[in-house]
Amino acid sequence: MATLNIKNLPDPLYRKLQKRAKQNRRSVAQEVAQILAEALERSDPLSILELRGLGKNEWAGIDPSRHVDTERRSWD
Repeated sequence: MATLNIKNLPDPLYRKLQKRAKQNRRSVAQEVAQILAEALERSDPLSILELRGLGKNEWAGIDPSRHVDTERRSWD
């Protein structure tokens, strides 16, 4: 297993890291490894273009302008 040394870590950041590790019942090293794993294992965010067409069945036959006007009138 590899070793990672971090130099010149600001004290306030280290204290936050210690607090988070304690809350999660981990050592500081375990907490750092967990944070890195979560950050690096995340999938790439979806593009808004990939959402095109979602929900079209729910909105079929509904006039968007009329729907918005109805919603706005309900606010009063």
